Amino acid sequence: MSEPLLSATGIKVTYGAGARLFGGRKPGNTVLHGVDVEIAAGETIGIVGESGSGKTTLGRALLRLVDVEDGRIRFDGRDITDLADAEMRPLRRRMQMIFQDPMASLNPRHSIGRILTEPLMLHGLAGTREEARSQAAAMLQRVSLPAELLQRSPHELSGGQRQRIGIARAALLKPDFVLADEIVSGLDVSTQAQVLNLLKDLSREMGLAMAFISHDLSVIRAVCDRVYVLQFGRIVEHGPCAAVFDEPKSAYTRTLLDAIPLPEIDPGWLDREPGEAA
Repeated sequence: MSEPLLSATGIKVTYGAGARLFGGRKPGNTVLHGVDVEIAAGETIGIVGESGSGKTTLGRALLRLVDVEDGRIRFDGRDITDLADAEMRPLRRRMQMIFQDPMASLNPRHSIGRILTEPLMLHGLAGTREEARSQAAAMLQRVSLPAELLQRSPHELSGGQRQRIGIARAALLKPDFVLADEIVSGLDVSTQAQVLNLLKDLSREMGLAMAFISHDLSVIRAVCDRVYVLQFGRIVEHGPCAAVFDEPKSAYTRTLLDAIPLPEIDPGWLDREPGEAA
């Protein structure tokens, strides 16, 4: 069996630990307790759990945005757990994140054109500003936005448009892995479906591996191949979505399912051809 594209083994993350002012050490708050996760190339996994379960911390640990106290993280066959920032920099293009709040991740002082073209120039994916702008315009079209938005600022866009800009920015860098953290939680149901369909199409076209963090179990069931259920920083259950949701083995998973009913998913949602309108 081939090695996963991205894997975490025995991951422990503690916040707030350190030396006290007058001697001794503060114990800190352990958020992840020996978590194991793996993602194959082209696979989409879901990470679910209540608020405070450690979902976002796990996602950021996978991207090496937070330091781990114990455990190992491997990406494309390489141990990246202890890589310095300079060593991680070439890998950043291949490991992208789409944030929950696009307004917090898009510089309000920059135009959409600058937001999309600067990463292309930084990572050497465009030789000139004109080439970068052409790539950005093509990607806007791919995410069903007009090229005219390159002239706009983030505050002039709707929430759904801003989230599509976040997706476009990640996709432009041709990553291998994308972490999507609660990216549809602030959108209306119709816009949620459009954004999720777009992500599914891009994942299929680009062969992306994705980790989808969400508290919405219907979203996880609709877009993910496998799911990991987190409780108090520990994996209490994992497996194919159908198996976990239809026959949960953990009492905690059953509680989540009872508390957040799963609406019926329109089968056409998952069977659409790439690029077909939502």
